[in-house]
Amino acid sequence: MILPAFLAMGFVACDIDTIDDPNNPSVGAISANASLSEIQNLVTGIEAGMRLNLGQYYDGVGVIGRDFYRFSTSDPRFTSDLLGKGSATLDNNTFYTTNPYSSRYRAVKNANILLEAVDNSTALTTAEARNAVKGYANTIKAYQLLLVWVQQYDNGIRIEVSNADDLGPFIGENDHKAALRAIAMILDEGYGQLTSGGAEFPFSLSSGFTGFDTPVAFAHVNRALLARVQAYNENWDNALDALGSSFLDLGGDLNTGVYHTYSTAGGDALNPQWYPLNATGESRVAHPSFVADAEAGDMRLSKATARDNTEFQDGLQSDYDFTVYANNSSSIPIIRNEELILLYAEANIQKGDATSLNNAVSALDVIRNAAGLPDYSGPVDQAALLDEMLMQRRYSLYGEGHRWVDMRRYGRLDELPLDRSGDDVWTKFPRPANED
Repeated sequence: MILPAFLAMGFVACDIDTIDDPNNPSVGAISANASLSEIQNLVTGIEAGMRLNLGQYYDGVGVIGRDFYRFSTSDPRFTSDLLGKGSATLDNNTFYTTNPYSSRYRAVKNANILLEAVDNSTALTTAEARNAVKGYANTIKAYQLLLVWVQQYDNGIRIEVSNADDLGPFIGENDHKAALRAIAMILDEGYGQLTSGGAEFPFSLSSGFTGFDTPVAFAHVNRALLARVQAYNENWDNALDALGSSFLDLGGDLNTGVYHTYSTAGGDALNPQWYPLNATGESRVAHPSFVADAEAGDMRLSKATARDNTEFQDGLQSDYDFTVYANNSSSIPIIRNEELILLYAEANIQKGDATSLNNAVSALDVIRNAAGLPDYSGPVDQAALLDEMLMQRRYSLYGEGHRWVDMRRYGRLDELPLDRSGDDVWTKFPRPANED
């Protein structure tokens, strides 16, 4: 009924500007002059968006990395495609490829909107406030791109996606380190902004960022993520430098870090990696090798709980449930101190001199002792310590999306178990069909 009146006005007066819906602010309106409440909504949306299809991401990398099996009576692709059963291969146009990919880039898009909004917002009255928001956005953006890299590897990833009509090229195509260098640059930009971001963020973060909810503290998270990137890129001195500015604490709580949070509250999400004990039909069970390969007395075996009955599907079986998470409200780590200690050990092993090797042994003993194991007693040389480090990463970071990446970057994918004749271990996911 209102439209004809506007049209009539257009004929007798001048052109009418588009009117944004005041109850549903548009991207254009937010980018033009975001209020503090709109900036808060963007940040909250980014946090929520990072969780979208995260379960499918972890199932993809966890099943290929032989951390666990995902059994599903409704979808056989978890045990066929992901494990390379017979002639099965990874599909470039199905959920396990396209959903995580699009969700990570959705979060990147939201971070880009936030970056654009900062430059035009009159609500952010100081340079410090603008830097704080930008530093947060760039850190999250880099983290999301890193998860895309994990699955796409040397397919390359798009770094520049701020203009949907003119997407940037694939960086790192046939040279995966180029993408890692680009991600490191984004983290460095964000770090500079965070360290110039004043005492407080002009927004609130969820409880998953408790202790890291100021620009200075969040800068430690930025450096922690950079340490992971530099280790993946084999820049060991840079990894140690980043760790020195992170929240690494050799004597601290291994679980200190930042997390995706979940709850049973209305409208919130549940932890997608949790199933009740002894679930059947739809279940997530530990790969038998996780229990079989463990050192006697390792308390981390609590992450695989004995089932009342063996679970079978598609020629595969397990006597243990995947129990990394206690319930459907458990948080999923983004990065935590236990990983940082292991990165510190790894970088020191790679440096290879006597002092560095001893530093690595000390760090590995922190991890071993926390798991109820005695100090390391093997040879103190690079080859033996690399084996030990990878073993400790396997058990400390079990189910957190690292095993497949670790075995790939050390050229050890052929050491992952094949449980059926003809199974395969994939190096990467295909580029999604709509990107070709």
